[in-house]
Amino acid sequence: MFPVFKAQWMKDKRSPMTVIMFFTLSIVLTIVFSDSNYNPQTPVAIFSSEANGREIEEKWEPLLNNNDAFQFVITDEAVAREDVLKGKTDSAINLKENDYQIIAAAEMPSIQLVEQYVHSVFTAEALLEAAASENIEKIRSDVEVYLDNAPFKMVTESLDGGVVSQHNMGIQLLFGFTLFMAMFTIGFKVNGVMVDKVSGVWNRMILSPVTKTGMYTGHLLYSFFIGFLQLLVVLLVFTSIFQYNLGDNFGLILVIAAVYTLSTVSMAMLFTGFVKTPEQFNIVYSSVIPILPLLSGVYMPPGTISNTVLIFIADLFPLSHAMEAMMNVALFGAGWNEIALPIVLMILIGVICMGVGVNLVERRND
Repeated sequence: MFPVFKAQWMKDKRSPMTVIMFFTLSIVLTIVFSDSNYNPQTPVAIFSSEANGREIEEKWEPLLNNNDAFQFVITDEAVAREDVLKGKTDSAINLKENDYQIIAAAEMPSIQLVEQYVHSVFTAEALLEAAASENIEKIRSDVEVYLDNAPFKMVTESLDGGVVSQHNMGIQLLFGFTLFMAMFTIGFKVNGVMVDKVSGVWNRMILSPVTKTGMYTGHLLYSFFIGFLQLLVVLLVFTSIFQYNLGDNFGLILVIAAVYTLSTVSMAMLFTGFVKTPEQFNIVYSSVIPILPLLSGVYMPPGTISNTVLIFIADLFPLSHAMEAMMNVALFGAGWNEIALPIVLMILIGVICMGVGVNLVERRND
């Protein structure tokens, strides 16, 4: 086992560029796409193409900006439309006297959130105008005073009586891209089994004192080692250098990462059992793996994917379970009891994939 492990280590030591590339990509992708962690308000351009557009913009701008999620900025119409067309922003709002129009180039989850909020503001304003006979500002002031001293108020608290944690897309993308890139690193290392079999090294090692079990263990243990090392390094970089807050139980996140790595090694072994050459593995594995984050909803806010078939397919792979467990620990301070189910499911996936994968490889050789 250890000679095989050492041989794989020496290969990466002589040519470390592949491992370094995946380490770097995990960090770069998270930095590029997780700017929501540092930008608490999403800017949305607003403009009016009406004849009295300036008055309409000045009317709705303060009403729309009464929130903590979006920042509505008065923008020139041509600039706002061009930014949406080029993908610089997801949407813009064309304001009218008592109506609005969403300008968007593609259907994005954030657009639905913007539309829901803008619709609620326009609806509330329409109700005030319907209730006001003459002075709408007086009615609005009376309503605000009443709401500030309402007879009933709803307060949301966590189970322990503290403040409810808000969902953080920056943390979600950090875990998502880190786990996603680790799948590639682990898969290409597990593919070393197929490389040795095709090149004839595997058969020559069988004649040595190293047992077949030792050869499998050496390859898979090294794949686990390099995959977990990548997860550890990336998470440490973001917690220590970029000051990402991953909660108070970083050790529990590392346990989840270790179980996920073990399960991913087994999943890659299953892919190995279905192909005959290393090239086939690279094609099949590289084609299937990028679909998993989409099925698992890694890049989207929670609840975006509601199709039961897609959710069932995502649950067959360890990525969705690892994301659920890590997010619960980082955002909600979950303990062992809360993450027991995702960990057990990842272990179960690993056991099944490893058993079937090794069996398929050995049967093909026979």
